[in-house]
Amino acid sequence: MPIAREHRWLYPIDWRELSAFIRFGRAKGRCEHCQRPHGRHVLHLGDGVWWDEDISGWRNGQGRGVRRLPSPDALLRAQPGFVGIDPPSQVRITRVVLASAHLNHDPGDNRPRNLAALCQRCHMRHDASEHRRRRWINAFRMRAIGDLFA
Repeated sequence: MPIAREHRWLYPIDWRELSAFIRFGRAKGRCEHCQRPHGRHVLHLGDGVWWDEDISGWRNGQGRGVRRLPSPDALLRAQPGFVGIDPPSQVRITRVVLASAHLNHDPGDNRPRNLAALCQRCHMRHDASEHRRRRWINAFRMRAIGDLFA
């Protein structure tokens, strides 16, 4: 993920090496929350459930196995469709990209225990509350500036 310009000075000079160690050394190229593999295209159902080719089975958003779901081929065959028109796809494809996330949302705290290798879905879910907080602060600041110079 790109680093915001205003936060760039908080990161150490060797951030690329530290991030690579977390993502590929410690996590071995898999998301530490859901186990999605880096760089692969995975099939998913949109609710966190995804198909793991390594175990030939479905996993949920926490990386645990899911039972009672047919294979992706069986899901695609079970969907009704019109003659000559492909049925709407229930199964989606996403390319997984790992990023190093700060667990306490402090970009200045670069201790290995504060960093986690997360896929884009887990990273966005982890940072959702921080994004809401920053949106509120920015909106509040813009209203204050508007009141000051109106």
